[in-house]
Amino acid sequence: MACFLVPTTEAIVTSVASKKLNAYVDESEASDLTIHFIKNMKTLNSMLLGGSALLMFEHLWHGEITPFFPFLTAASSPQQFTAMLKEMATVGVTMALFVTFVWVVMTLVTFKMQLPYTKVSEEVHS
Repeated sequence: MACFLVPTTEAIVTSVASKKLNAYVDESEASDLTIHFIKNMKTLNSMLLGGSALLMFEHLWHGEITPFFPFLTAASSPQQFTAMLKEMATVGVTMALFVTFVWVVMTLVTFKMQLPYTKVSEEVHS
């Protein structure tokens, strides 16, 4: 119905936050892990927007999105609108949280993989 709106909204929020946080990182000294997370927010945005685009296409294919108001067929009646909100709260939030969890794990793994190289290069150059 409209579950793709939740990850799309998260992608918009994280895009704005990423721009603000990148300015913050340039002005202050943050930990290496914090900087790594902020610099990898573009990956999170790509994952969220890519998944949302695929879901939007799937909903369009099945006729759940229309080119005329109210754009979502589930918003045409109060009963369907309630079901749509329930789906967004359950399926949409679950998808957004799962994608974010996968991104956090990926970011931590890449940080840990880069850590030994960083320590070695610091020792060599000191």
